[in-house]
Amino acid sequence: MRKRLVISHIFIACLLIAMLIAPGAAMAEVRKADIVAGISVDDRGLTVSECPSIDASYAALIAKDGTVYFEREANQPSRIASITKVMTAIVAIDNAPEGTYVGGSQAAAEVGESSAGLQEGDVLDFESALKALLVPSGNDAAVAIAETVGAAMIANDPSLGNDPMSAFVHAMNEKAAQLGCTDTLYENPHGLDDGVYDGQLHSTAADQAKVAKCAMEYQLIRDIVGGGTTKITVTRDGGPAEVELETTDELLEMYKYTIGIKTGVTDSAGPSFMGAASKDGRELYSVVLGSTDEYQRFADTKELFQWAYDHCIELGLANSDQWATMRVNGQSKEVPIIGAASHADWIDRTVPATLADPEAKIEVFDFEGNVSQSVSFDELHGTIQAGDKVGTIVFKQRNQVVAEQDLVAAETVEAPNVIDVVSIWWQRLIGGPAVADSEVYNVMPIISNHRTMVE
Repeated sequence: MRKRLVISHIFIACLLIAMLIAPGAAMAEVRKADIVAGISVDDRGLTVSECPSIDASYAALIAKDGTVYFEREANQPSRIASITKVMTAIVAIDNAPEGTYVGGSQAAAEVGESSAGLQEGDVLDFESALKALLVPSGNDAAVAIAETVGAAMIANDPSLGNDPMSAFVHAMNEKAAQLGCTDTLYENPHGLDDGVYDGQLHSTAADQAKVAKCAMEYQLIRDIVGGGTTKITVTRDGGPAEVELETTDELLEMYKYTIGIKTGVTDSAGPSFMGAASKDGRELYSVVLGSTDEYQRFADTKELFQWAYDHCIELGLANSDQWATMRVNGQSKEVPIIGAASHADWIDRTVPATLADPEAKIEVFDFEGNVSQSVSFDELHGTIQAGDKVGTIVFKQRNQVVAEQDLVAAETVEAPNVIDVVSIWWQRLIGGPAVADSEVYNVMPIISNHRTMVE
């Protein structure tokens, strides 16, 4: 009996230890004040299961087109640590002359903390320097790049002063303003924020999401941050030296849709992560700041991405049960009939209309609700050939235009001949119908319970 009791106590102790040290043991949660597509969780009346459960103090999730899907205190200022280096890479690419080589100074070699292993006197090509900056989060590479590119900027514009580092950091803040960042201040190119670097360096999750979107528009950055651990060759003591760069981005292994981009951690900033993911051509960017541990920042990011992908749905624009054979340029195809456009020269004829692209689809966020349509037909006269524009259809979600298409004739409708014209004139004269009514057959499906309902 005593032996069983001892074993039981040991088991419980082991279980408690495992719970304490297990990755992801942080307190992820859903907050009523979290913002989903511009409206708080509380105001939407969402359940916990419908929302992303994350631990980070601040977070933002946006789409490639800038649509904001999720925010948690996204406009509150916070330290961002080495996420700073993403702006360093952007400014460096924007300002480095072609063929730039980066030299490792004493200041670069001695900056401390995260390092790419560069030594004073090392020389490396520009792309290798960016890899040393972004892959292992090299503070040494950040200083070396800022000194080299800052000096080139001053040479091009002496009004920038005589301090390469100051000129480079000034360009970082200018770029942030250009991107629409509203509460961001860079003070160095690496993100260190204590000791000699203690100051006002800060940003917000919302601002850094804009930086992430910008960064992923640079193919060179995309290639580097999506490539994982790599090697570079530097010139050291007159000869080549190979330097291994181990990635700090564990999400590349944790989540198959990950395409980057940058970790950050200091004592005052806490563990943070700027991420990017791409699934079926849909690209998302997320920023989590102030996580409770380094693993949790990746777990939070994965949670945000997967939640968004679960709620991004593909919606066909053509939703009609009427079809016709359309013949254009000797070719025939079955097309959905969106509606019938009144022909002004006839009293009883309409022109069947289809979408210019009958297979068109759009991606919508289901929390935004139903997609409405608005059809306007042109005034039609004379012979209308199959393929001629006969109107326009506009699709909106939450009063925002999400798609617009021309409506084109699905078949040819001839103009009335002379006898038809006389007959039409007479019928109108004696009080007959002036024209046939236009009709719309397309019906957009209902997005209910955040899903498209299919009968």
